[in-house]
Amino acid sequence: MARCQKLASFSEDATSLRRTFLSPPMHDVHREISSWLKAAGAEARVDAAGNLRATYPAEETSAPHLLIGSHLDTVPNAGSYDGILGVVIAVALLEGLAGSRLPYSVEVVGFSEEEGVRFRTPFLGSRALTGTLDETSLNLQDAHGISVRRSIEEFGLNPGELKRAQLSADVCGYVEFHIEQGPVLEKMGLPLAVVEAIAGQSRLQLTFTGRANHAGTTPMDQRFDAVAGAAEWIVQVERLAKGVPGLVATVGSVETIPGAVNVIAGEARVTLDVRHRADEVRRKAVGDLLLLAGNISERRGLSVSHESLMDEPAVAMDPFLSGQIEQAIRKAGSRPHRMSSGAGHDAMILAERVPAAMIFLRTPGGISHDPAESVAVEDVAKAIECGLHLLHQLASSDAFHTRTCRA
Repeated sequence: MARCQKLASFSEDATSLRRTFLSPPMHDVHREISSWLKAAGAEARVDAAGNLRATYPAEETSAPHLLIGSHLDTVPNAGSYDGILGVVIAVALLEGLAGSRLPYSVEVVGFSEEEGVRFRTPFLGSRALTGTLDETSLNLQDAHGISVRRSIEEFGLNPGELKRAQLSADVCGYVEFHIEQGPVLEKMGLPLAVVEAIAGQSRLQLTFTGRANHAGTTPMDQRFDAVAGAAEWIVQVERLAKGVPGLVATVGSVETIPGAVNVIAGEARVTLDVRHRADEVRRKAVGDLLLLAGNISERRGLSVSHESLMDEPAVAMDPFLSGQIEQAIRKAGSRPHRMSSGAGHDAMILAERVPAAMIFLRTPGGISHDPAESVAVEDVAKAIECGLHLLHQLASSDAFHTRTCRA
């Protein structure tokens, strides 16, 4: 936890934590973590996407390969544990091995980008490992007109070497420790959980179009107010989501045009974020909400259009690794609980290529993406104990060693 606090001091902002894709403070993070990894017996390197990677060797060079990690970037005004704690726990696990070798190698990976803050597209780091960081992604630009490609070059890396960042064929699994970022474990009084699935996500932007007019001279019954239509729909978003178990739906941004206090807005742009562990439930909810938007607009004399920004399917975690984690949690003296994640994680990207699994740590108050984000000392200790049990279980598991690597 002290290491997480130390890393939180490496920020783009003087009074709060913000560390986006390949920003200057990432050099400091790489240097600090690399020193811990070297002391634990693993030499660190930085790949062409800015991911920090270090391999703890196995007993034999031809052994399978297990990845453990999380992300190094943050949201603006962030807490000190989201993402980074998973990387620091991975370092602690290598230290816990105290030089002893396993029948498989362990690679610690700190992903350069997961949050999608700088380029409004998440998972740039983990997508480099799966080979899905394509030309379109490299040409994305930030608010200053700097592309992903150029940001890689300015960080001192070569985007032409991105293929070398891809997973090798001997990688047989990925494990990620992460704070829950929600209140479930705290309510249950449990320190750890097995993540069974990561919810699918739909993100859209809707534009309600009416007619701009004078706020003082236009009678109420002769208005075509885009904001009023959007507001009515937003209430229906909340109502529908509350009626579907496990569904969450959020309108996180509202932009009014022209946005003047004395003008009836002729246009309102709103975002929609819908998540559920079952894709069919999520997609039906999106369809129902778009139908509601159309009905409300028609009744009010408005028009509405929408643009899809993201349609990520739900991702199931690997049953074998999840079962091993459940056993390890029990060995650590805790009651295992299985749950799904409403937030996206690098594990969902790695799962496209290799078996992936996640362990959640209790988040006091359910607070994340905020300076008040915290973890309990005893929960971090349980996570490390669980992780060491997991490493030794996999070492003695014939099922793990005979698995077919999918990378």
